[in-house]
Amino acid sequence: MARASTPIVLSFRRTFALLILLIVLPSAGLSGFGVVAIINERAAVEKRLEVAWHGTLEALAQELPHTLREARHVERGGTWQVVTSEGQVLSDVPFLVRGGKVESLDAALTAALTTVLPALGNLPAEHTVFSLPVGGHPKLIAIERKGDTVRGAQLSDAAVETLLAARADRYLTSPEPVRFALLPVPREVGEGLVNRLMSEVVQARANALGPPVFAERVLSPPLQDFRLAVLSTGEDPVARASTRNRAVYAVLLALFYLTLTFGVVYTGRTLYREAKLSRLKTDFISLVSHELRTPLTSIRMFIETLALGRLKDPAQTQEVLQLLTRETERLSTLIERVLDWARIESGRKEYHLELMDVTQVVEAAVAAFRAQRLDSGVELKVEVPENLPRVEVDLHAVAGALLNLLQNAYKYSGQDKHISLSVHADGKWVDLSVQDNGVGIAPRERKRIFERFYRVDNLLTRKTEGSGLGLAIAKRIIEAHGGRIGVQSELGKGSRFTIQLPVSKA
Repeated sequence: MARASTPIVLSFRRTFALLILLIVLPSAGLSGFGVVAIINERAAVEKRLEVAWHGTLEALAQELPHTLREARHVERGGTWQVVTSEGQVLSDVPFLVRGGKVESLDAALTAALTTVLPALGNLPAEHTVFSLPVGGHPKLIAIERKGDTVRGAQLSDAAVETLLAARADRYLTSPEPVRFALLPVPREVGEGLVNRLMSEVVQARANALGPPVFAERVLSPPLQDFRLAVLSTGEDPVARASTRNRAVYAVLLALFYLTLTFGVVYTGRTLYREAKLSRLKTDFISLVSHELRTPLTSIRMFIETLALGRLKDPAQTQEVLQLLTRETERLSTLIERVLDWARIESGRKEYHLELMDVTQVVEAAVAAFRAQRLDSGVELKVEVPENLPRVEVDLHAVAGALLNLLQNAYKYSGQDKHISLSVHADGKWVDLSVQDNGVGIAPRERKRIFERFYRVDNLLTRKTEGSGLGLAIAKRIIEAHGGRIGVQSELGKGSRFTIQLPVSKA
């Protein structure tokens, strides 16, 4: 029987392994795609924002140089200042170039202008604004040449940003709180891994500490050292959009895996149940065929004996007829048990409940037990106290379940059989216990003995007839009455089966 079930188990394992493989691979690919999408989410959002601000930056990049060129040098209080047409002062540190020398109070500015001094003489006479690195940072320089003298000033970063904000108001296309700023263009790093890593670290630190940049555009010469950037002054919309999208993806992914897990578990249980049912069908066919073959073989042998007229003694003939009766009863009992189980499984089993004394149930079971002559060669002790609470049961069904316990106690008690049937009240329950002195049941077998077609595999059970349905039917009957059935057993010392029936509320 075990050999017949092995291909079914292997088939179930192969099918389930294939199912897991076909599910895990696509889900792993989907998860990997989701991780990549999350990693690229910020870049995608930044790209969308850059496209949205592209037109505004293009317009400002053209207007800002034009506005700076329109500014003029004006002498105020003995100092030359760069003033816009609206009267806004842009200059910060003035300087003068004459006689081939730079005159300024800022040493860094003086050094920077000295390096480009030859180029200053070639500039046009009109007002000119250009970018120049001063002290390692680019600055806006405004100059105006009058003959051999060049006067100019370093423009204030704050003043230029104020001018930029005033010009940018007309180009705003988004409700996001932003400001426009001139930022230095990152310098080209030298060749080598260390230089590149240092540049990446500096850039990452600037992005982390400063406001996020939505979009940027490098200005055209002579302002090529600056980039016009849109900076966020409120909540970072990139982080907000990324967080929202990641939360949505995480929820969808969680729901996907939850559904996937449920589907795998449900499918696995279904496959296992189908494999188990298939194995049970095989076991059932084998078991019932074996149980039917024994009485049928005996009946056929007895009939052939009678038909051939081999029995001349009437006493022998009567004995054979009694044996035929017993075998046919055994065959009928087996068939009835299978049919009874089929009715229980299909839900067609009907119980006719009546209020009665427990004594009636015990008497019916013991009478049936003795009618089968199973009490011969066995010490049967019945203890039923008086004044027990009444129960509402189907007498035939419950007595049949109790009879099954008595039959099992008889079959599995060996040669010296001692069976006791005792009844006692236990609060809201009435307990009917059947104790035997048989071989006992191993702990690992106790939970399975109430399963259909299951029989404990030992030498005694292999020699004893049985369908493996008796305890399963008894359990279903007792549970249908709102009761319970349990077992206590010890190997080599016997077993104690107990039926608990609820006391009738009436």
